Amino acid sequence: MEQILGGTRITYLGHSTFRITTPGDEQIIIDPFLTNNPQTPDDLKRVGELDTILITHGHFDHFDDAESLTAQTGASTLSNFEIMSYLQRQGVETAQPIMKGGTAEIGGIKVTATHAQHGSSIALDDGTFIYGGEPLGYVIEFESGFKLYHAGDTNLFGDMQLIGELYNPDIAMLPIGDRLTMGPLEAAHAVRLLGVNHVIPMHYSTDVMPIFTGTPEKFSEHLDEIAPGTNVHVMEPGDDLAS
Repeated sequence: MEQILGGTRITYLGHSTFRITTPGDEQIIIDPFLTNNPQTPDDLKRVGELDTILITHGHFDHFDDAESLTAQTGASTLSNFEIMSYLQRQGVETAQPIMKGGTAEIGGIKVTATHAQHGSSIALDDGTFIYGGEPLGYVIEFESGFKLYHAGDTNLFGDMQLIGELYNPDIAMLPIGDRLTMGPLEAAHAVRLLGVNHVIPMHYSTDVMPIFTGTPEKFSEHLDEIAPGTNVHVMEPGDDLAS
């Protein structure tokens, strides 16, 4: 795995939130949920320098710290048009749009937005919600050619096979928690469709949502039958994958 990463460092911050350091030392956070994330180690809630934030959808557990982090760091955000428009109305001048099938170069990386099956809404201070556009996944290509796929919150869908064929990701980050996303069985079939050899399970901690039932153990059991030989990287918050 170290050779595949090509100088990229992946740090797991808990739930679906990852911090990535590129070979060019750009700092990226996917789905910024830190302050109120019970999984995120306290020392990692303080992000320091940050260049880019990728947002898959508007739910609090993927979006909570987007505004505060841009105010603290000046980082650019990349999201669907609806979330970008909301952030711009909140004064985030660095908000940029991307939609499914589109590719953008930002923060020294190439990002392609993919399909995801889920909802998306933004909670307002008065307790109401506004529509957050369609959810996204992302395929991210780094300077070395290393590519990762962060699926966001999603069900299993057949076009994951196309994502594998078109973009050939080296590693996939897949939700396995069930109830609100696909569970271990569906995620194992996602690995088969994508054709990836490395996978990181995410979005399953009962510390975040007690209703989750999917576990890495169940995921590994299904992989043994459906996609044998897959390397499963079960990461604890604060763990790194690095070359």
